[in-house]
Amino acid sequence: MKKAITITFLSALLILSSTFVNTFKAEAAFNPQQVIAEAKKLIGTRYKFGGTTPKGFDCSGFVYYTHKKVGKILPRSSAQMYKKGKSVHKSKLLPGDLVFFSTYKKGASHVAIYIGKNQIIHATSNGVKIDSLNNPYWKSKFIGAKRI
Repeated sequence: MKKAITITFLSALLILSSTFVNTFKAEAAFNPQQVIAEAKKLIGTRYKFGGTTPKGFDCSGFVYYTHKKVGKILPRSSAQMYKKGKSVHKSKLLPGDLVFFSTYKKGASHVAIYIGKNQIIHATSNGVKIDSLNNPYWKSKFIGAKRI
């Protein structure tokens, strides 16, 4: 009886430790360049309010989808995403950082992925596209960036 309990306990311990190791490996394996590659495949995808699939995206649905494709789960809305990660100054942006804007309401109401060279990729009313952070509209609406 004692041997059966010990084997059961060790089996359970092995399963639990494997779960923690796999979770750690998934987080450690996150690669922003993979997110950017997934995002670029979707250029031209139409805009759809509340959209989270290649049939149509809104801004946060696009960011959520591209990250999920590479194993990183983010919150669903721009405002919730803005609460995650480490704040990054605009001058210190790295590819893969999330960039936030206040557009139609106060606070983070739009999110994009920074791809380098002062460019972002995001879902807009004109579909998924690349824009410059120097674009007067986006420059005036910028509120912050996060590294996840």
